Amino acid sequence: MSSTFRRRDGFEGEKLISLPPGIVRDLIQKNPALFPLYITHIGYFPKAQFHYRERRKGCEDNIFIYCVQGKGHFVIGEKKFDVTANQFILLPATDTYMRYWANNDDPWTIYWIHFTGETIGSYNQSLQITTQKGPVNIPFSKKAIELWHQIYQSLEMGYSMENLANSNMSLNYFIAQFLYPDKHLYPDIVGKKDIITESITYMRLHIDKKLTVEDMANMHKLSCSHFSMLFRKATGMPPLDYFTHLKMQKACQLIYSNESKIKEVALSLGYEDPYYFSRVFRKNMGQSPEQYKLTAKKVG
Repeated sequence: MSSTFRRRDGFEGEKLISLPPGIVRDLIQKNPALFPLYITHIGYFPKAQFHYRERRKGCEDNIFIYCVQGKGHFVIGEKKFDVTANQFILLPATDTYMRYWANNDDPWTIYWIHFTGETIGSYNQSLQITTQKGPVNIPFSKKAIELWHQIYQSLEMGYSMENLANSNMSLNYFIAQFLYPDKHLYPDIVGKKDIITESITYMRLHIDKKLTVEDMANMHKLSCSHFSMLFRKATGMPPLDYFTHLKMQKACQLIYSNESKIKEVALSLGYEDPYYFSRVFRKNMGQSPEQYKLTAKKVG
């Protein structure tokens, strides 16, 4: 495991969302009963060759990792464990030293989630989630993967109260798939697209453009004021603010992938002025793009 080849990001086909701390904090303050636990980061790393994380002071989040292919390893305190396909690990929030990495010859493919909250201590105590527990075997769970994708897609559609509440409420059900695999059925849910969903999808498809409220209202043959009222009622924020959140989410993904310079990221999202882009990013994420690029390497 030569340090020369340790790699933190850039896995082909990867998925990653880091939630803006400010938005999460505001929603928790306004709706504390809905967010006793909440997701902070979520990701998928396929065939994550040379994936390596070292956390000298532990992690303030619970870390869940589900290995579906390949192998990996993790050390927590003085204990070392091997992880293979169809195993999961659930590490509690702790200040204990830890590190984990993909096997060099057969690197793991993992779905992972970081989560925390006011009740994380009692949650871990009640479920006996400790640093001493190693990987747990589980039959391949298509249902759990489908649920992970639903959580991810809900967050991918933006940070409205409804999306965050839905994803965080789904978190317990997702974890239950692993803790109690024989006790849960997974209903097929078929959603019907509505005006808001279609508008958000349109935003995501035109993430590199400068859309106006008029552009989106015209799609549905509505006045700007009526469309804005419907959108704000459904998401809790104006359409253009929502569009900005989606742009910042995409910016985080591009910055994390480490393939583009900040100026290139800005241009790809329709910001011709990289300094203006940096101001918008800082306002939404609580730190500059350059700072995020450094801190993002510590998640996953």
